[in-house]
Amino acid sequence: MLKRFLEEDIGPSDVTSMIIEPGIRVSADVICKEHAVIAGIEEVSRLFELVDCRVVDSIKDGSTVKPNTTIMHIDGYARSILAAERTALNILMRMSGIATYTRMLIDLARKVNPKVMIASTRKTAPGLRLLDKKAVAIGGGYMHRLGLYDMVLIKDNHIALIGSVAEAVRLAKSIHGTRYRIEVEVRSLEQAIEAIEWGADIIMLDNLTVEEVGSVVDGLKSRGLRDRVTIEVSGGINEDNIRSYALLDVDMISIGRITHSARAIDMSLEIVR
Repeated sequence: MLKRFLEEDIGPSDVTSMIIEPGIRVSADVICKEHAVIAGIEEVSRLFELVDCRVVDSIKDGSTVKPNTTIMHIDGYARSILAAERTALNILMRMSGIATYTRMLIDLARKVNPKVMIASTRKTAPGLRLLDKKAVAIGGGYMHRLGLYDMVLIKDNHIALIGSVAEAVRLAKSIHGTRYRIEVEVRSLEQAIEAIEWGADIIMLDNLTVEEVGSVVDGLKSRGLRDRVTIEVSGGINEDNIRSYALLDVDMISIGRITHSARAIDMSLEIVR
């Protein structure tokens, strides 16, 4: 993947850096210009190795830094460092942005619910899912499923095609047995009860208001069903309302914007010697 990233940017050659003599060796620093949780150090270290440069010192993934912190020192040929510069910064800026936003959401939610998990979704940039998901984990979040292949998630379109929650869960169990966890997206107490009674492991209360989620959870508690299932909430949740959802008796909050809308962290690479 890292080789492809470099090939995408460098192409046949870095025509601008041809003005630099090929034998010049330099040192460079990567500087994080704002408060952030750093992610991508491992990937960028390997990236520089691919162009015959060496990371001589760096902070660790998951570290929290203040503005204008040097997070990495690199030695190598000037042409090589310049060729990898933008790809390296893009990885660090994006992954650190995701990790930072994830950590912020976790801090907000756990002030009111210390046990709640904050999860990512499949709303990642195509080709970058492994890095996006890893950044979520570095920020302290739960990666959830990596793709369509590692758990069953029955959504509204599946239910519309099959006809009911019960039949969708039954079919999933008949095909897969206990090989995969089964999660069902539900919109009402009735659908939640149906999913639980047919053996779903997780129910996702999707695109419901705080009041609607609370009503479903209370309904499950009154019927003695709450502890038989993991409850996930999703849809339209952000830093402004996450505490309201976390206050409810839910186990997991999944947030697409963690990966599709996290702001990149400002960073630069500077030749220092």
